[in-house]
Amino acid sequence: MTKPLRSFLFVPGDSEKKLAKVTDSPADALILDLEDAVSESRKSRARGLVADYVAEHNLEAGGPQLWVRINPIDTEHALNDLTALVAARPAGIMIPKINGPADVVRVHRYLEALEASSGIAVGSTQLLPVATETAIAPFRLGEFADVQIPRLYGLTWGAEDLSAALGASTNRGITGEWATTYQLVRSLTLMAARAADVEAVETVHVDIHNHEALAETSRRARSEGFTGRMAIHPAQVETINTAFTPSEQEAEFAQRVVEAFADQVGTVALDGKMLDAPHLKQARRVLALVE
Repeated sequence: MTKPLRSFLFVPGDSEKKLAKVTDSPADALILDLEDAVSESRKSRARGLVADYVAEHNLEAGGPQLWVRINPIDTEHALNDLTALVAARPAGIMIPKINGPADVVRVHRYLEALEASSGIAVGSTQLLPVATETAIAPFRLGEFADVQIPRLYGLTWGAEDLSAALGASTNRGITGEWATTYQLVRSLTLMAARAADVEAVETVHVDIHNHEALAETSRRARSEGFTGRMAIHPAQVETINTAFTPSEQEAEFAQRVVEAFADQVGTVALDGKMLDAPHLKQARRVLALVE
């Protein structure tokens, strides 16, 4: 089982200074942003900077994977982004503001052609769509289970753009938790990712100074089934990595579960509890998160 990525750190794609600072980031992946972090007048400059950065750094051993958030697929920038980037070999592409799986398939087809023309193994560039940023998108989340996109790494969700799409004044309830609409969308994203057998990535925590809340909500997300989270500030990365890394006790128990099933039995008794196939699957997921 491939180890899931715990942390994705957003980096503005038009800032040479910020790009230089994150080269040694502890994040599992960087998302070099060509979309919201870049003004319309600087899109072309950012595209060139990001392509050069990826080409220079994407083969560094031990460094974070390099992903790029392109512009929405229905804009004039999206295809230019992909054309400029594929030859530099980013690990993956984040697609914002999709309306459903059809938009992801469209990007997949573009990538097939661009990879082939660049002499890159077709399918090597992964995809991570932000699957809930338009009003129609949540209704189509379940369709990902029926769409065969081998390069699909996972699904993530976003509350800020969805709020704007819905005309909402806030996405929080009176207690500070997600309002009902966003709790629903978050849960559906998690279930859609698991139904499609891909990773579920938690959305950003916008209060960059509240590390306690970031840690607690990240631990809660992992306990629910999310395997990673996006970060909008470098100071959030270590907290996220810790939250999405199983403890020694969890890893030890998971190893014991896997060993208990070594004889390929259907059920086993361990520490006074009966375990079956779902427990084995969960144990393997825990071990996949452990170095």
